[in-house]
Amino acid sequence: MDHDLSFFGKRVCFIGAHPDDIELGCGALIAHIANDTDIRCVTLSDNQKNPLLKNLVGEHYQSMQTLGVPKEKVILGNFETRRFPQARQELLEYFIELNRSFKPDLVFVHTKSDIHQDHQTVVDEALRAFRGTSVLGFDVLRSSYGFFPSFLVGVDENDVEKKLNALAQYKTYESKYYFDPQITRSTLIRHGALAERQFAEGFDILRIVGQFRCSAD
Repeated sequence: MDHDLSFFGKRVCFIGAHPDDIELGCGALIAHIANDTDIRCVTLSDNQKNPLLKNLVGEHYQSMQTLGVPKEKVILGNFETRRFPQARQELLEYFIELNRSFKPDLVFVHTKSDIHQDHQTVVDEALRAFRGTSVLGFDVLRSSYGFFPSFLVGVDENDVEKKLNALAQYKTYESKYYFDPQITRSTLIRHGALAERQFAEGFDILRIVGQFRCSAD
């Protein structure tokens, strides 16, 4: 008997502060659901004020395309990196409009364990804007402390390979330790071990809105 919890959303929104955040935290899951779900991937800063990151936007679109997300479903905002705390109200209004226009059934944002100031602000304002919606938090290795996945989603080898290939599109970051494919694969294996599966993507629970039913019908 299959005892896995089944969950779904016709419309699923992934929100990250910077290019690469969503792929690092959710890439395998996105690859797993991209063909079956209406997805929006919202990255709030394009990081283009940094001259060393001039290729980042193109790499981000290529990365998302590798996961199966076309350009028209990828949204890039113009919030300034490392200045999100000063733009709390603007972020809140941005999310409220996103909620009104897209009406997501499920939202993924950064984990509460993340210490990056932009990531923290995204979580706080998303929880305010998407009231009544289930929200899960993803991990970005380099800036989270104390993250432990309380919600594990099984993925397969094909999803893992797509995540690795998506991250490989970021030539700008290829020397960064957190882009090492061995670390990415090891993390998916570890989360899989916690779920007694081969691979899993791990999240923490920020808000779950559900209804108990006595049957699957």
